[in-house]
Amino acid sequence: MTNALISLDGINKNFAGQAVLQNISMALHQGQITTLIGPNGAGKSTLVRIILGLIKPDSGSVTSAENLRIGYMPQKLHIDPTLPISTCRFLQLANTSHKACHEALLSVGIEHLAETPFQKLSGGQMQRALLARAILRKPNLLVLDEPVQGVDINGQNALYKMIADLSKSLNCGVLMVSHDLHIVMSATDQVLCLNHHICCQGRPEQVTQDPAYLDIFGQSALYAHHHDHHHSLHGEVLDADGVHQHGEGCDHD
Repeated sequence: MTNALISLDGINKNFAGQAVLQNISMALHQGQITTLIGPNGAGKSTLVRIILGLIKPDSGSVTSAENLRIGYMPQKLHIDPTLPISTCRFLQLANTSHKACHEALLSVGIEHLAETPFQKLSGGQMQRALLARAILRKPNLLVLDEPVQGVDINGQNALYKMIADLSKSLNCGVLMVSHDLHIVMSATDQVLCLNHHICCQGRPEQVTQDPAYLDIFGQSALYAHHHDHHHSLHGEVLDADGVHQHGEGCDHD
């Protein structure tokens, strides 16, 4: 395993006398996709804010690699619907060049939407635009908060595959925050289950058999991912040879 991009040791954080994080120790590594899961109110957002350096822990240490560059994809983003801003111009708010914006949009498969008003993007297109913004500065760590929010089930697999491909092409580590207990398990190297403390961690198939995980999520969350097809970036179902499968609701030949 390579040296950690960022490591946390014995992190504790309280709010209003309530323990939100207790003795959190973890590390994120280059080339590894780590998924953080847990119930609502488990402290996931607080942990992400500590990793991003937005808040400080009450105790414990955070150690970052030299020249660490973090790309962050928020869970939600609200833009005034009356604001005249294109998708490319939205990316340029990060003080990057027009060329860099188009390259980022190309990387996530929506370069054809560069001049589309940002507010008119669909849920899946919006998530890809946010992902494009996160990779603008060629980060060595991507932090993605609910990256498939607002994306239909067919498009989620394609987005997770895109994240895996970006991790390889950028040679970066990835931290994903997710409440999805099925699809995300096939798209990650390591899982951290958080409920104010780290209940369990390891490979997906290990974590989903752990009693602490089952206590939180129940037997219905048992992981078994069998996939006999693929998805295009637009969420279309493809067979093993990459051919679009027509079915109910398909309105083209």
